[in-house]
Formats: sequence, structure tokens, C-alpha cells
Amino acid sequence: MSIDDLKLWFLQLNQLLEQQQVYWRLQPMQQNDLPFSDHSLNQLLLSFSLEQCDAIDQSPALQQQYFAVFFPELFAALPKLPYFAPQGLTLPFWLSTDIGGRKWQQISLFAEAVGKPGLKVLEWCAGKGHLGKVLCFAYQNKVTSLEWQAELCQQGQHSADKLKLQQLFIEHNVLTAQTQPVLAGIDQLVALHACGDLHRVALTAGVAAHCAELHVLPCCYHLQQDEWYQPLSTLALTSSLRLSRAELKLAVQGQNTAGERVRRLRHTEVLWRRAYQLWQSEQSGSPLYRNLPSTGKHWFSGAFTDFAQWAAAQHQLEWPLGQDGECYLVQAERLLLLQRRIELVQHLFRRPLELWLVLDRALYLAEQGYQVQLQQLCQASVTPRNLLLSAYR
Repeated sequence: MSIDDLKLWFLQLNQLLEQQQVYWRLQPMQQNDLPFSDHSLNQLLLSFSLEQCDAIDQSPALQQQYFAVFFPELFAALPKLPYFAPQGLTLPFWLSTDIGGRKWQQISLFAEAVGKPGLKVLEWCAGKGHLGKVLCFAYQNKVTSLEWQAELCQQGQHSADKLKLQQLFIEHNVLTAQTQPVLAGIDQLVALHACGDLHRVALTAGVAAHCAELHVLPCCYHLQQDEWYQPLSTLALTSSLRLSRAELKLAVQGQNTAGERVRRLRHTEVLWRRAYQLWQSEQSGSPLYRNLPSTGKHWFSGAFTDFAQWAAAQHQLEWPLGQDGECYLVQAERLLLLQRRIELVQHLFRRPLELWLVLDRALYLAEQGYQVQLQQLCQASVTPRNLLLSAYR
């Protein structure tokens, strides 16, 4: 891909995001009515049931079918990125032991997309080093696997030694420790689903070390130390968009790989949290949202009153005995449907925002003298975070 292509795509997306901020820079949970001025758009949204909202939100085809007439420039601005075409990497079954099906698909596809024989490879934020093991086995690479958790390093090294692979684990925090010594002599840096600052540091450290190849599949852009997004490329620095951590979350809100049970529990959790907040606001006399900590999913498989008692205790309140909460659940159902309808529009901008962020990284690498390739590693059903950024010096 030429730097001119990257610039054109970025500028188109940047213009779209700047001009359409009213549709994506909002908090659906805080709305009491549809916030959009387009009457026809509102009428369409009001026609959708909760089940229809969920189906449309998980289907790019349905999104385009229903909303292209309202946002033609949005769909036109999305670059047509190629999909990686696997030839079929043959791997023994025992390499995938204890790895989930979709995760194994991602690992094997990533390895096939970037693998070359005889390289010295650095596996960034390796976990147990599953990707490194595949690169060792399939391409006879010498792999150094960086991971900050000692227990994962020990487990990964034990497995590599047992399989007689040329894989060395190093306990290393890439955000606080010097990376240049471990990058010395490396041919290829790989990072599969490294979150936020982790993959940003991978790119900047790889560039500083003059790595011949960088291959990163970014994830969780909002997991950064800074409150506001710090662009990497010269072009992104000229944009008027100033993105907060909360706004960066929009880019990773696609959840279409979750199973039915997980989706059902997520729906229950959102509904019950909304119902509790209605009660809490009534008690305090304040409409302001009060945060509740994350908690185990087991709370959402039982009775609402058990969850409400737990939630009230977090705010030093007491849920009244005999209160079943039904009236709050009914109100929450209505508000949740409103939220989902608003999110249908907001979520149209998930992919444009994610592509804006990835193109910022691609342009940065191009500015540093790399030839850049951007492709979709797999279908979104395998993982919504499927954008593989490759750079060659």
C-alpha cells in the first residue's frame, strides 16, 4: 500500500468522524429520548424491537441495509481492505491443547500470514507463548517471548522445553523496562491482540530498534495511561478530533463472537444495573449516575433482589426487605430498548473509528520508512479485532 492510499483513507474517515460527531459522541445510557433530529431516522429506530436491535448491531450487512440511506458517506468512506487468503497451515493437534477454537484460529492464521523460515522473532506480550510455539514449530524460528507475568513465563517455558522448541521466555514489563536490549538482533516483532499502550510501545520500540518486520493486530485502544489519545502520525496530529479514553472504547464495542449464554447474561447485567440505578436515584434524589464495580457473572443467574442488595451495599445503602424491584425492572426495560436504538446509530461509527486509529499507526510506520500492508486477518465472527498491520523496512 502506498502512503498516498493511507493518507486518502485517513482523510476521508477523519472528515466523516469530524462532521458526524453528533451521532457517535454521546452517552446512550444518559438519554431519555431519541437525540437525533432526523424524523425518518427516529421513526425507523422506533420500529425496532430489542431482538432486532441485537441482530442488526451484529451484522454489517443489516447495518448497511437499514442505514445506508441515512449515512451514504459513512459506508463510502470505509476502505475495502483485502482479506488474508490462507493456504492452510498444517499443524499437529497437540499444539492447540487447552486453546479455545476461535483463539486457535486467530493464532494459526496470524502465524501463516507472517511466518517465514529461519527468523529471529520477538513475541510481544506473549502470555503462554502459543503464537511463538507455532512459529517455532512451523517455520523453525528462534522465538523470544516477552511476558510480564512470571507464572505464565514458567508455564510457557516448561511447554516449550517439553516440545524441544527454540523458544526462550523472558519476564519483562514492556511498559516500564528497557526494550532495546531484547530487540537487538531481532528480525521480526509480532504482537497478537496486544492492548492499547502495549502495541503502541511495540511499534515505537520496533522502529527505534530498526526491526526489519513488524506485525501487530491491535486491540483495546482505550487501555492507555493518558486520559486523551496521543496520535502517532503527522497527519493525525493535524486532526481536530481529541479522543478521550471513554470515546476510544467505541472502537472495540463489537461483541458478535459471544455465545448465546454470554449474550443473555450481558443483557441481564445491563438491565439489572439500569433498574438498580433507577432505585438508587430515587433514594438519593439525584439523577447522576453512580458507578458500580465489575462483578462476577453469577450474580446475573440468580434473583434480581440478590444483585440489588449487593449493589446497594456498594453505595452504603440498604435494599428494602420485600421490595421485588419489578417496577424498576419495567422502567429499565423501556430505557434499555431506547439505549439499544441509540446505540444502533452510534455503533455505525465503530469501524470508522477503529480504522482511523489503525491508519494513524500505519501512517506513522510509513513516515518512518516502512512499506506498510493492512489487511483483514479473518472474518469478524472469528474476532471483531481482525485488522493486521504489517510493516517492512
